[in-house]
Amino acid sequence: MELGQPYHIYNHANGTENIFRVEENYRFFLRQYVKYLGEVVDTHAYCLMPNHFHLLVGVRGEADLTKTFPKFETLEKLVSKQFSNFFSSYTQSFNKKYQRKGSLFIKNFKRKPILTESQWQETFLYIHLNPVKHGFVKDHTNWKWSSWHAYRSPEKLSNLDRNYYLNFFDSWEHVQNMMKMKKEWLMNKDME
Repeated sequence: MELGQPYHIYNHANGTENIFRVEENYRFFLRQYVKYLGEVVDTHAYCLMPNHFHLLVGVRGEADLTKTFPKFETLEKLVSKQFSNFFSSYTQSFNKKYQRKGSLFIKNFKRKPILTESQWQETFLYIHLNPVKHGFVKDHTNWKWSSWHAYRSPEKLSNLDRNYYLNFFDSWEHVQNMMKMKKEWLMNKDME
């Protein structure tokens, strides 16, 4: 992955299994995420669903990564290694807890570089609407395991970079209006 580049990262359970079975699985995933990736990426949005997840992140630049990881020879490899360690850590714990073996996630997580302002906006909205798209809830605000709640409660501590969205939206009201339009479009598309 390229330093300083934003990405839409996502992956799915291997087969028909769920990667999150109980609430503690979601919590543990987020704790491990911060442990392995908190110093490597800035997180702008996430959504965890029973069988897959989505993240909108910005890989930190060379100066930030060198401060935190001064002895790592190739920073691009460091970023990939931290993601690998994160997924491996979660899988090992999950396998131990549920007495299972093998890979939990589809091999090689997906990552799409975000190249334009409109792509960043679309990804941010898409991630938060994903539980609606998949029929888990009718209203995205009712899905517990997304970053939407951290944006709605800015007084609470969060590991998100909650002001970065202002580079792409005029205000939180602008985000909410765009969400309404995107949800209407999504719901009408599903009816066709």
